[in-house]
Amino acid sequence: MNNIKTLFLLVTLTLILVWAGAAIGGKQGMTIAFIFALGMNFFAYWFSDKIILRMYRAREVSESEAPELYGIVRRLAQKAEMPMPKVYIIDEEQPNAFATGRNPKHAAVAVTTGIMRILSHEELQGVIGHELAHVKHRDILVSTIAATIAGAISYLAQMAQWAMIFGGHRGDDEEGGNPIAAIVMMIVGPIAALIIQMAISRSREYVADEGGAKLAGNPRYLSGALRKLHLASQKIHMNANPATSHMFIVNPLSGGGLLKLFSTHPPIEERIAKLESMSL
Repeated sequence: MNNIKTLFLLVTLTLILVWAGAAIGGKQGMTIAFIFALGMNFFAYWFSDKIILRMYRAREVSESEAPELYGIVRRLAQKAEMPMPKVYIIDEEQPNAFATGRNPKHAAVAVTTGIMRILSHEELQGVIGHELAHVKHRDILVSTIAATIAGAISYLAQMAQWAMIFGGHRGDDEEGGNPIAAIVMMIVGPIAALIIQMAISRSREYVADEGGAKLAGNPRYLSGALRKLHLASQKIHMNANPATSHMFIVNPLSGGGLLKLFSTHPPIEERIAKLESMSL
């Protein structure tokens, strides 16, 4: 169901992009915006792993440096029939983890020193299983496609604003759109695209939770880890970039109210409930 939901949301994003292009009034503008966003996200897809690892000063470790962590990653990667990913440690008190890499052959798993301190061996297995599931399911590719379309919509909205400022929008053009629709698109389009992009991110978390629980061998390993990680993330601050918060197993940033609408992660209570229902 979550895979179907992801497909539906991606189709909806595409339809918003088509509507945005029609609202502005030209196929050329839509094409330019899409190519521009595609180029940015193509770069991010190929180099985002190096960028984010450097951003958080992650240090690659060998088996001799982190035998327990390395052993868990190797065993679960073999179980998932994946190549052994690179293993990194981030010197950060907040317990958290993420995976990156454009495909299983170029994957990396990074954990903070905080997570190594508070989780048991079994709970750490649940976390690593979750991250390997992200890699196996090509979630980085899915999020890149969503970001490409959402970025194109935002860029189209900016183009429409500049066109109206300088009188470039021509309502009488045969290929032009409705000026009122263009105004609505400038306001609603980017917000709707962001909400859908975040919804895709949340749906992929559920899939990774399920896949990670199966890899680890017991859903309660991951549910127990999520409880600890959620509580710790509320108490221990992490200097995380909001643009990368969706990559972590739990949101490293805290917020409530309307911010939940734009959250990259599902409510922790729902994730735990789904995992524990797998144990019944």
